[in-house]
Amino acid sequence: MRTVPVFGVKPYRASAPFREAKVLALIAPAMRTALLAAAVLLAGCSPRTLLLQQAAQGLAGQGLGEEDDLVLAREAGAFYLKLSESVLRETPGHLPLAETVAGGFTQYAYAFVAQPADELEPLDARAAQRLRQRAARLYWRAHGHAMAALEARQPGFARALAVPPSGSARQALRLESQEVAVAYWAAASWGAYIALSTDKPEVVADLPLAQRLASLAWQREPDHGQGALATLMGNFEAASPTGAKAQALAYFDRAEAAAGGRSAAVYLARAEALALPAGDRAAFETLLRKAVEAAGERRDLSNQVMRARAQWLLTRLDDLF
Repeated sequence: MRTVPVFGVKPYRASAPFREAKVLALIAPAMRTALLAAAVLLAGCSPRTLLLQQAAQGLAGQGLGEEDDLVLAREAGAFYLKLSESVLRETPGHLPLAETVAGGFTQYAYAFVAQPADELEPLDARAAQRLRQRAARLYWRAHGHAMAALEARQPGFARALAVPPSGSARQALRLESQEVAVAYWAAASWGAYIALSTDKPEVVADLPLAQRLASLAWQREPDHGQGALATLMGNFEAASPTGAKAQALAYFDRAEAAAGGRSAAVYLARAEALALPAGDRAAFETLLRKAVEAAGERRDLSNQVMRARAQWLLTRLDDLF
Protein backbone atom coordinates (compact mmCIF):
# COMPACT_ATOMS: atom_id res chain seq x y z
CA MET A 1 0.00 0.00 0.00
CA ARG A 2 1.43 3.34 -1.04
CA THR A 3 0.74 6.83 0.13
CA VAL A 4 0.88 9.48 -2.55
CA PRO A 5 0.94 13.26 -3.09
CA VAL A 6 -2.16 15.37 -3.43
CA PHE A 7 -1.31 18.89 -4.48
CA GLY A 8 -0.70 18.97 -8.20
CA VAL A 9 -2.67 22.22 -8.54
CA LYS A 10 -2.30 25.26 -6.34
CA PRO A 11 -5.63 26.03 -4.68
CA TYR A 12 -7.04 29.55 -4.57
CA ARG A 13 -5.62 31.50 -1.67
CA ALA A 14 -7.92 34.13 -0.22
CA SER A 15 -6.49 37.12 1.61
CA ALA A 16 -5.24 36.38 5.13
CA PRO A 17 -8.00 38.22 7.07
CA PHE A 18 -10.71 36.53 5.02
CA ARG A 19 -9.17 33.07 5.50
CA GLU A 20 -8.86 33.65 9.24
CA ALA A 21 -12.52 34.67 9.44
CA LYS A 22 -13.56 31.51 7.61
CA VAL A 23 -11.43 29.36 9.92
CA LEU A 24 -12.96 30.97 13.02
CA ALA A 25 -16.46 30.53 11.63
CA LEU A 26 -15.77 26.86 11.02
CA ILE A 27 -14.47 26.01 14.48
CA ALA A 28 -16.31 28.56 16.62
CA PRO A 29 -19.31 26.43 17.72
CA ALA A 30 -17.22 23.48 18.83
CA MET A 31 -14.60 25.79 20.34
CA ARG A 32 -17.18 27.55 22.49
CA THR A 33 -18.44 24.25 23.85
CA ALA A 34 -14.95 22.94 24.48
CA LEU A 35 -13.80 26.14 26.16
CA LEU A 36 -16.87 26.09 28.39
CA ALA A 37 -15.99 22.54 29.39
CA ALA A 38 -12.42 23.62 30.10
CA ALA A 39 -13.66 26.47 32.30
CA VAL A 40 -15.82 24.09 34.33
CA LEU A 41 -12.92 21.69 34.72
CA LEU A 42 -10.70 24.44 36.05
CA ALA A 43 -13.39 25.53 38.45
CA GLY A 44 -13.87 21.98 39.70
CA CYS A 45 -17.62 22.06 39.07
CA SER A 46 -19.75 18.95 39.42
CA PRO A 47 -21.20 18.71 35.85
CA ARG A 48 -17.72 17.87 34.54
CA THR A 49 -18.66 14.63 32.83
CA LEU A 50 -21.77 16.09 31.24
CA LEU A 51 -19.91 19.06 29.80
CA LEU A 52 -17.08 16.88 28.54
CA GLN A 53 -19.58 14.68 26.76
CA GLN A 54 -21.22 17.76 25.26
CA ALA A 55 -17.83 19.07 24.14
CA ALA A 56 -16.97 15.69 22.64
CA GLN A 57 -20.26 15.51 20.77
CA GLY A 58 -19.91 19.08 19.53
CA LEU A 59 -16.38 18.53 18.26
CA ALA A 60 -17.34 15.24 16.63
CA GLY A 61 -20.01 17.07 14.67
CA GLN A 62 -17.60 19.77 13.47
CA GLY A 63 -15.35 17.56 11.32
CA LEU A 64 -13.76 18.89 8.15
CA GLY A 65 -15.03 16.09 5.92
CA GLU A 66 -17.50 18.29 4.04
CA GLU A 67 -14.99 21.11 3.48
CA ASP A 68 -13.95 21.45 -0.17
CA ASP A 69 -11.37 24.23 0.26
CA LEU A 70 -8.00 22.54 0.82
CA VAL A 71 -6.30 25.70 2.11
CA LEU A 72 -9.03 26.30 4.67
CA ALA A 73 -8.97 22.65 5.72
CA ARG A 74 -5.22 22.80 6.28
CA GLU A 75 -5.35 26.04 8.25
CA ALA A 76 -8.28 25.01 10.43
CA GLY A 77 -7.20 21.40 10.79
CA ALA A 78 -4.25 21.71 13.18
CA PHE A 79 -6.14 23.67 15.86
CA TYR A 80 -9.26 21.57 15.49
CA LEU A 81 -7.34 18.31 15.80
CA LYS A 82 -5.42 19.43 18.88
CA LEU A 83 -8.58 20.63 20.59
CA SER A 84 -10.48 17.47 19.69
CA GLU A 85 -7.61 15.27 20.81
CA SER A 86 -7.50 16.99 24.21
CA VAL A 87 -11.21 16.37 24.78
CA LEU A 88 -10.93 12.78 23.54
CA ARG A 89 -8.28 12.05 26.16
CA GLU A 90 -10.85 13.05 28.78
CA THR A 91 -13.63 11.00 27.18
CA PRO A 92 -12.05 7.65 26.25
CA GLY A 93 -14.42 5.40 24.39
CA HIS A 94 -16.42 8.26 22.85
CA LEU A 95 -16.75 6.63 19.43
CA PRO A 96 -17.92 9.62 17.34
CA LEU A 97 -15.07 11.80 18.58
CA ALA A 98 -12.55 8.96 18.27
CA GLU A 99 -13.67 8.48 14.68
CA THR A 100 -13.32 12.20 13.98
CA VAL A 101 -9.87 12.45 15.59
CA ALA A 102 -8.46 9.28 14.02
CA GLY A 103 -9.89 10.17 10.62
CA GLY A 104 -8.75 13.77 10.95
CA PHE A 105 -5.14 12.90 11.75
CA THR A 106 -5.05 10.30 8.96
CA GLN A 107 -6.43 12.67 6.33
CA TYR A 108 -4.28 15.57 7.53
CA ALA A 109 -1.14 13.43 7.32
CA TYR A 110 -2.02 12.17 3.84
CA ALA A 111 -3.07 15.48 2.32
CA PHE A 112 -0.86 18.01 4.03
CA VAL A 113 2.32 16.11 4.96
CA ALA A 114 2.82 12.98 2.82
CA GLN A 115 1.67 14.66 -0.39
CA PRO A 116 4.05 17.63 -0.10
CA ALA A 117 6.81 15.13 0.70
CA ASP A 118 6.28 13.36 -2.61
CA GLU A 119 6.28 16.65 -4.48
CA LEU A 120 9.45 17.75 -2.72
CA GLU A 121 11.32 14.51 -3.43
CA PRO A 122 12.94 15.59 -6.76
CA LEU A 123 14.20 18.85 -5.21
CA ASP A 124 15.27 17.84 -1.70
CA ALA A 125 15.22 14.14 -0.83
CA ARG A 126 16.26 14.68 2.78
CA ALA A 127 13.55 17.24 3.43
CA ALA A 128 11.03 14.92 1.80
CA GLN A 129 12.12 12.09 4.08
CA ARG A 130 11.67 14.29 7.14
CA LEU A 131 8.12 15.05 6.03
CA ARG A 132 7.42 11.34 5.51
CA GLN A 133 8.69 10.61 9.01
CA ARG A 134 6.31 13.25 10.34
CA ALA A 135 3.44 11.76 8.33
CA ALA A 136 4.24 8.33 9.78
CA ARG A 137 4.09 9.73 13.31
CA LEU A 138 0.70 11.32 12.59
CA TYR A 139 -0.63 8.07 11.12
CA TRP A 140 0.50 6.19 14.22
CA ARG A 141 -1.10 8.81 16.42
CA ALA A 142 -4.38 8.35 14.55
CA HIS A 143 -4.10 4.59 14.93
CA GLY A 144 -3.48 4.91 18.65
CA HIS A 145 -6.62 6.98 19.22
CA ALA A 146 -8.79 4.58 17.22
CA MET A 147 -7.41 1.50 18.94
CA ALA A 148 -7.80 3.11 22.36
CA ALA A 149 -11.49 3.66 21.63
CA LEU A 150 -11.94 0.04 20.52
CA GLU A 151 -10.05 -1.15 23.58
CA ALA A 152 -12.31 0.93 25.83
CA ARG A 153 -15.34 -0.70 24.21
CA GLN A 154 -13.85 -4.21 24.19
CA PRO A 155 -11.08 -4.68 26.78
CA GLY A 156 -8.40 -6.98 25.37
CA PHE A 157 -9.29 -6.12 21.76
CA ALA A 158 -5.71 -5.59 20.57
CA ARG A 159 -4.51 -8.77 22.23
CA ALA A 160 -7.33 -10.79 20.68
CA LEU A 161 -6.60 -9.29 17.26
CA ALA A 162 -3.03 -10.59 17.48
CA VAL A 163 -4.18 -14.18 18.15
CA PRO A 164 -3.63 -16.46 15.12
CA PRO A 165 -6.73 -16.96 12.95
CA SER A 166 -7.39 -20.40 14.40
CA GLY A 167 -7.28 -19.19 18.00
CA SER A 168 -10.48 -19.19 20.08
CA ALA A 169 -10.00 -15.57 21.23
CA ARG A 170 -9.68 -14.49 17.60
CA GLN A 171 -12.81 -16.42 16.64
CA ALA A 172 -14.77 -14.58 19.32
CA LEU A 173 -13.63 -11.15 18.15
CA ARG A 174 -16.47 -9.17 16.59
CA LEU A 175 -17.32 -5.55 15.91
CA GLU A 176 -20.61 -3.86 16.63
CA SER A 177 -22.08 -1.65 13.91
CA GLN A 178 -21.21 1.52 15.82
CA GLU A 179 -17.56 0.42 16.02
CA VAL A 180 -17.05 -0.06 12.28
CA ALA A 181 -16.08 3.54 11.50
CA VAL A 182 -13.43 3.66 14.22
CA ALA A 183 -12.10 0.26 13.13
CA TYR A 184 -11.90 1.53 9.55
CA TRP A 185 -9.70 4.46 10.56
CA ALA A 186 -7.62 2.24 12.85
CA ALA A 187 -6.89 -0.06 9.91
CA ALA A 188 -6.43 2.73 7.34
CA SER A 189 -3.98 4.68 9.49
CA TRP A 190 -2.13 1.45 10.34
CA GLY A 191 -1.75 0.57 6.69
CA ALA A 192 -0.51 4.07 5.86
CA TYR A 193 1.99 3.92 8.73
CA ILE A 194 3.30 0.58 7.47
CA ALA A 195 3.61 1.97 3.93
CA LEU A 196 5.95 4.68 5.22
CA SER A 197 7.95 2.27 7.40
CA THR A 198 9.19 -0.28 4.89
CA ASP A 199 12.69 0.04 6.37
CA LYS A 200 11.39 -1.37 9.68
CA PRO A 201 10.71 -5.13 9.41
CA GLU A 202 8.96 -5.21 12.77
CA VAL A 203 6.44 -2.66 11.52
CA VAL A 204 5.89 -4.32 8.14
CA ALA A 205 5.27 -7.60 9.98
CA ASP A 206 2.03 -6.07 11.30
CA LEU A 207 0.48 -5.81 7.82
CA PRO A 208 -1.59 -9.01 8.34
CA LEU A 209 -2.95 -7.58 11.60
CA ALA A 210 -4.03 -4.35 9.92
CA GLN A 211 -5.67 -6.40 7.20
CA ARG A 212 -7.47 -8.55 9.80
CA LEU A 213 -8.80 -5.44 11.47
CA ALA A 214 -10.18 -4.16 8.18
CA SER A 215 -11.70 -7.60 7.58
CA LEU A 216 -13.57 -7.41 10.90
CA ALA A 217 -15.16 -4.15 9.74
CA TRP A 218 -15.88 -5.72 6.35
CA GLN A 219 -17.68 -8.67 7.96
CA ARG A 220 -19.99 -6.28 9.77
CA GLU A 221 -20.57 -3.56 7.13
CA PRO A 222 -18.86 -4.14 3.76
CA ASP A 223 -20.27 -1.00 2.13
CA HIS A 224 -19.16 1.31 4.94
CA GLY A 225 -18.25 4.81 3.82
CA GLN A 226 -19.83 4.49 0.38
CA GLY A 227 -17.05 2.23 -0.80
CA ALA A 228 -14.26 3.52 1.45
CA LEU A 229 -13.90 0.23 3.32
CA ALA A 230 -14.04 -1.83 0.13
CA THR A 231 -11.31 0.42 -1.32
CA LEU A 232 -9.18 -0.17 1.77
CA MET A 233 -9.71 -3.93 1.44
CA GLY A 234 -8.59 -3.72 -2.18
CA ASN A 235 -5.46 -1.83 -1.16
CA PHE A 236 -4.62 -4.39 1.52
CA GLU A 237 -5.19 -7.29 -0.88
CA ALA A 238 -2.95 -5.69 -3.50
CA ALA A 239 -0.23 -4.93 -0.94
CA SER A 240 -0.24 -8.32 0.75
CA PRO A 241 2.47 -10.80 -0.32
CA THR A 242 -0.24 -13.48 -0.34
CA GLY A 243 -2.88 -11.26 -1.96
CA ALA A 244 -4.68 -12.16 -5.17
CA LYS A 245 -5.18 -9.68 -7.99
CA ALA A 246 -8.63 -11.12 -8.75
CA GLN A 247 -9.73 -10.55 -5.17
CA ALA A 248 -8.34 -7.00 -5.17
CA LEU A 249 -10.28 -6.31 -8.36
CA ALA A 250 -13.44 -7.67 -6.74
CA TYR A 251 -13.01 -5.31 -3.79
CA PHE A 252 -12.48 -2.33 -6.08
CA ASP A 253 -15.52 -3.30 -8.13
CA ARG A 254 -17.59 -3.44 -4.94
CA ALA A 255 -16.23 -0.05 -3.89
CA GLU A 256 -17.09 1.51 -7.24
CA ALA A 257 -20.64 0.16 -7.05
CA ALA A 258 -21.10 1.39 -3.47
CA ALA A 259 -19.79 4.86 -4.35
CA GLY A 260 -21.97 5.19 -7.42
CA GLY A 261 -19.23 6.90 -9.41
CA ARG A 262 -18.88 9.72 -6.87
CA SER A 263 -15.66 8.70 -5.14
CA ALA A 264 -12.33 9.75 -6.61
CA ALA A 265 -10.51 7.56 -4.07
CA VAL A 266 -11.82 4.34 -5.63
CA TYR A 267 -10.33 5.11 -9.06
CA LEU A 268 -7.11 6.54 -7.66
CA ALA A 269 -6.52 3.52 -5.43
CA ARG A 270 -7.20 1.11 -8.27
CA ALA A 271 -4.79 3.02 -10.50
CA GLU A 272 -1.94 3.01 -8.00
CA ALA A 273 -2.50 -0.43 -6.50
CA LEU A 274 -3.01 -2.38 -9.73
CA ALA A 275 -2.43 -0.44 -12.98
CA LEU A 276 0.84 1.21 -11.94
CA PRO A 277 2.62 -1.95 -10.71
CA ALA A 278 1.43 -3.76 -13.84
CA GLY A 279 2.95 -1.06 -16.06
CA ASP A 280 -0.42 -0.46 -17.71
CA ARG A 281 -0.18 3.21 -18.69
CA ALA A 282 -3.47 3.30 -20.57
CA ALA A 283 -5.46 1.89 -17.65
CA PHE A 284 -3.59 4.10 -15.19
CA GLU A 285 -4.37 7.27 -17.13
CA THR A 286 -8.00 6.28 -17.67
CA LEU A 287 -8.52 5.64 -13.96
CA LEU A 288 -6.90 8.94 -13.00
CA ARG A 289 -9.20 10.83 -15.35
CA LYS A 290 -12.16 9.00 -13.86
CA ALA A 291 -10.97 10.12 -10.42
CA VAL A 292 -10.88 13.75 -11.53
CA GLU A 293 -14.37 13.42 -12.99
CA ALA A 294 -15.78 11.70 -9.89
CA ALA A 295 -14.44 14.49 -7.67
CA GLY A 296 -16.72 16.92 -9.46
CA GLU A 297 -19.75 14.83 -8.55
CA ARG A 298 -19.31 15.36 -4.82
CA ARG A 299 -17.27 18.28 -3.56
CA ASP A 300 -15.99 17.17 -0.17
CA LEU A 301 -12.52 17.14 1.36
CA SER A 302 -11.66 13.57 0.38
CA ASN A 303 -12.61 14.06 -3.24
CA GLN A 304 -10.71 17.33 -3.56
CA VAL A 305 -7.60 15.77 -2.04
CA MET A 306 -7.84 12.78 -4.37
CA ARG A 307 -8.53 14.96 -7.40
CA ALA A 308 -5.42 17.00 -6.75
CA ARG A 309 -3.44 13.80 -6.36
CA ALA A 310 -4.78 12.41 -9.62
CA GLN A 311 -4.03 15.64 -11.48
CA TRP A 312 -0.48 15.61 -10.13
CA LEU A 313 0.04 12.02 -11.25
CA LEU A 314 -1.23 12.88 -14.72
CA THR A 315 1.65 15.34 -15.05
CA ARG A 316 4.13 12.57 -14.20
CA LEU A 317 3.07 9.86 -16.65
CA ASP A 318 6.33 9.99 -18.59
CA ASP A 319 8.31 9.60 -15.35
CA LEU A 320 6.21 6.68 -14.12
CA PHE A 321 6.14 4.64 -17.32
